[in-house]
Amino acid sequence: MAQSSPEQGAVGTADLEEDSPNMIVYRKIEDIVTRIQDETEGVPIRTVKSFMSKIPSVVTGTDIVQWLMKNLSIEDPAEALHIGSLIAAQGYIFPISDHVLTLKDDGTFYRFQAPYFWPSNCWEPENTDYAIYLCKRTMQNKTRLELADYEAENLARLQRAFARKWEFIFMQAEAQVKIDRKKDKTERKILDSQERAFWDVHRPVPGCVNTTEMDIRKCRRMKNPQRVKKSVYGVAEDTQTQSPVHTHPQPSRKDTKEDVEKEIIFLNAQLDRHCMKMSKVAETLMSYTEQYLEYDPFVCPPEPSNPWISDDCTFWELEASKDPSQQRVRKWGFSLDEALKDPVGRDQFLKFLESEFSSENLRFWLAVQDLKRRPLQDVPARAQEIWQEFLAEGAPSSINLDSHSYERTSQNLKDPGRYSFEDAQDHIYKLMKSDSYTRFLRSSVYQDLLLARKKPESEQGRRTSLEKFTRSVGKSLTGKRLTGLMQSS
Repeated sequence: MAQSSPEQGAVGTADLEEDSPNMIVYRKIEDIVTRIQDETEGVPIRTVKSFMSKIPSVVTGTDIVQWLMKNLSIEDPAEALHIGSLIAAQGYIFPISDHVLTLKDDGTFYRFQAPYFWPSNCWEPENTDYAIYLCKRTMQNKTRLELADYEAENLARLQRAFARKWEFIFMQAEAQVKIDRKKDKTERKILDSQERAFWDVHRPVPGCVNTTEMDIRKCRRMKNPQRVKKSVYGVAEDTQTQSPVHTHPQPSRKDTKEDVEKEIIFLNAQLDRHCMKMSKVAETLMSYTEQYLEYDPFVCPPEPSNPWISDDCTFWELEASKDPSQQRVRKWGFSLDEALKDPVGRDQFLKFLESEFSSENLRFWLAVQDLKRRPLQDVPARAQEIWQEFLAEGAPSSINLDSHSYERTSQNLKDPGRYSFEDAQDHIYKLMKSDSYTRFLRSSVYQDLLLARKKPESEQGRRTSLEKFTRSVGKSLTGKRLTGLMQSS
């Protein structure tokens, strides 16, 4: 990434208002940083000789602290160190050999960030940009450019997330590497460290505070909360043809009255949205799994054998028979859906509703279900029959609907289709679930059927045990008789 000129460094400042709190802080910090870098009154920037190499354009932490105390009239070294750490946390100065952006009052070497990467340019880099940067780092065989553990994990995660466009990301990284290799070695070393510091600000080390995140309440107080996202490498989310250059932001328009009204409606909908804790979801899922555990033929082998892994279809025949087992009857009590899915359960529920003179609700629900499976040419006629039987004035089996569902259904019947009665069916289903179904589970019809299923199975179990005992006793007696006969002979 080429170092920018002062004109490039000023790109992007239109995103934040000049009088916003963040911009005021940035301007103050930048004024201090500019004074620190002054050739006459600032900190001397020098090239330090190391073992078999040179470290260009660095200053020590002690020099920065001493300058802050002298030029900002600070008497306490701890206060100067704190101010310097705040400046470092924003990425204006950074250590050349550490990802943690903090200032130390010692001989640690620091470098100044290029104006192009300053936070006042309102950078909001995308994950695509970060993926290009990390991929580029892996292509450069330099010890100082090796990925840290957390960066390697981020690269693997991004590679999975952008699997479909990873070839494009790799090509962008290759292009960046080719451009970097044409630069002077010293310049390339400085730019590599500045780019690394930029990402240390926007993708900090785990455990460090991300200074670029803004509190949502502060965003709401701003005149223009919608900040324009900009790509560091000019890579758009929905294209793969742009060249890797920085793009100028589009001027944001002012919100109109309609925009504000839409936002209010959206926020009110979010407030009314039902949210559930993850622990509650997990608990519900576990209870559901435990409830249906014995009905899974692969987890709990059924009696008779599992027809999915054997040639015996007796299990399916028993499930389809009109004489339900205790397991089937108990399943009706799980939910209304389970009772209606079982033909015998549906018939028993219908008989119960007939005894309460409210069978029209279930008959209407079944008629609508049948309508959804009818051939398309038969749908209009059948829809009119359902309307005349259940919803028209003076209908022989009139059902109780709320005004909203009735109006929606009558509008739908102007162009009848398979789902014209969807609103009315949902309303009737909720009525049966909250009222009739609960009474059915408490009724003597269901309880007697449940007990009747238990009794024969328990008696059969006792008979089976008695038969086994009789056979074992018979075998032992027969053996004793044979032994006696052999001894007497």
